[in-house]
Amino acid sequence: QVQLVESGGGLVQPGGSLRLSCAASGSIFKIYLMGWYRQAPGKQRELVATIPSGGSTNYADSVKGRFTISRDNAKNTVYLQMNSLKPEDTAVYYCNTKTYSYTGLGDYWGQGTQVTDSS
Repeated sequence: QVQLVESGGGLVQPGGSLRLSCAASGSIFKIYLMGWYRQAPGKQRELVATIPSGGSTNYADSVKGRFTISRDNAKNTVYLQMNSLKPEDTAVYYCNTKTYSYTGLGDYWGQGTQVTDSS
């Protein structure tokens, strides 16, 4: 099994910054894709950004130019640097990975971390 532990959420002023982290652990053979999704109250979960083990990153149009996703393969960790935060960025942010473990390829989710605009 694979476990994901997120950190870094919180309350932030408009225009502020936060950095989210998500560390994967467990019986990991290879992590193919790491990403962040978010879900605002009353809305469906949506893609924020993804980063493959090789290749280019992908961002939702709403966060392009403001958010940056990165990963540290040695630490099995993905980060989301969020700058110029807006009220509409308020949501629960979920980490996601597509990971090969001893049970095969799996789709794993973190528990979520709350990001709240203070306005």
